[in-house]
Amino acid sequence: MTRVVITGMGAVAPNGNGIQEFISNSFAGKVGIKAIKKFDAKPTGITVAGEIDDFDPNDVIGRKAARRMDLYSQYALQSAIEAMEMAEINEINTKPVDMGVIYGSGIGGLTTIQEQIIKMHDKGPRRVSPMFVPMSIANMAAGNISIHFNAQNICTSIVTACATGTNAIGEAFRQVKAGRAKVMIAGGSEASVNEIGIAGFAALTALSQATDPLKASLPFDKARQGFVLGEGGATLVLEELEHAQKRGANILGEIVGYGATSDAYHITSPDPTGAGAARAMELAIKEAGISPNEISYINAHGTATHANDEGESKAINQVFGSDSNVRVSSTKGMTGHLLGAAGAIEAVLTVAALQKGQLPLNIGCFNQDPKCSVNLVTAENSDASNARYAISNSFGFGGHNAVLAFKKWE
Repeated sequence: MTRVVITGMGAVAPNGNGIQEFISNSFAGKVGIKAIKKFDAKPTGITVAGEIDDFDPNDVIGRKAARRMDLYSQYALQSAIEAMEMAEINEINTKPVDMGVIYGSGIGGLTTIQEQIIKMHDKGPRRVSPMFVPMSIANMAAGNISIHFNAQNICTSIVTACATGTNAIGEAFRQVKAGRAKVMIAGGSEASVNEIGIAGFAALTALSQATDPLKASLPFDKARQGFVLGEGGATLVLEELEHAQKRGANILGEIVGYGATSDAYHITSPDPTGAGAARAMELAIKEAGISPNEISYINAHGTATHANDEGESKAINQVFGSDSNVRVSSTKGMTGHLLGAAGAIEAVLTVAALQKGQLPLNIGCFNQDPKCSVNLVTAENSDASNARYAISNSFGFGGHNAVLAFKKWE
């Protein structure tokens, strides 16, 4: 049976632009949530977000190419370039027809959509840019990555709201495991910290109205009041083990399972019983060929909404038992919720946790909700030197549940 390993990772995140900075800051507990600077958000009632404030696409992508991409595509391509440089994949060691792309975004080019609608309203339809459609459509991150790296195998996109990044990596894992590709570039990106993005989620009463960035995203806390919108992207390079070993690649970790289910319950609310989420975890663990008690860590979806955190806690207890020692943390207290990119940046942190033998803390929980009775990661229990397996959960509007199971590379 084909084994699937990770040989490259890249990230652009609110608390770290670049893979090393992102990992280092996340394990140090650095919060990347800050006052919104891109526009005046006060009329929406929302004042903080996980903005990226040190990103210049010209540095990596180049000015000409960047001008033809929405910000979400820029985040995607920059993280993919970083991941591919780490993996050292090229056309000498990998045929273009053996390399594919599965990359997603929850919304796509929302900034471009907003700008062009305003332009049409103010100046008329003839002033709409010819680049409007190719910049805004949600498959274009995958397309741009494929073009940049001449990846000629499958190139497709996943759009499953906040489960997008995890589904994209999971489906890429399937391609390699089934022998359809030797290498897959996978992940998710999002750039929705703009007027319409904030206003839309604020209208759903889904966002935290806190003004203190350190007390805005409170996963599993009794006082949580909604998520903080974030932006960014992350990419994993997945590779057939034999192919990686043959070219002497540095292996970062292994994907051993993937579970995907649907709640079939509601367009925005998760099933309060947690049944669909629990089944996705069970499927990932079953494919890994292990039992739940072998999982040392869960990177939780943990959005800091009342419904998610309580439902996810129930699901975890259904799978692992209410007396389980499995440790749980949501890293959204540091990054905010990156929607379609969330599963990708959290996959990076889960792989890094197994590599480092250290778990990222559940930043933002000051008074744990008794309805969220899971074993949260703290400074006292973050040592994971003996951890071999971990899972990462992502759940999205529409009832999408996706879970990846990772194994430490030994």
